[in-house]
Amino acid sequence: MEKALVLFAHGARAASWAEPFKRLRELTASQRPDCTVALAFLELMTPSLPDTVAELVAEGVREIAIVPVFLGQGGHLLRDLPQLVEQLRTAYPALALSTVPAVGEDPDVLAAMAAYCTTALP
Repeated sequence: MEKALVLFAHGARAASWAEPFKRLRELTASQRPDCTVALAFLELMTPSLPDTVAELVAEGVREIAIVPVFLGQGGHLLRDLPQLVEQLRTAYPALALSTVPAVGEDPDVLAAMAAYCTTALP
C-alpha cells in the first residue's frame, strides 16, 4: 500500500500501557483497509516514529499521516513532534508527510469521552 496512518503515542515503562493503543490500531486498520495502520511511540517504548516511518518507506509507502493519540497539544506535540517531522522530511524528501491535531482536541472524541464519564454515577 502506498498510504499509511501512524498512530503516535507517548509510551510508558509498563508494557501493559500499550494494550489500548494496540487495540486502537486494530480497530483503525479494520476501518481503513485501503492503507497501512501502524503504531509508534515517542519514548520508553518501541517502535519509535523514525523507525516506523523508515519501515513504511522501505515497504513502498509514499504518503503518511501522523495521528497523535494524546489528549491535548502539550509540549511533546508543540516541540518534539514538529522536530521529528522536520527530521523525517529531510530524510525522506519524496514522502508526503502530514500531521493532525491531538485526538483529544476533536469535538467528537471529547463527546464520546464525556458520554463515558457520565456513566460513572448510576
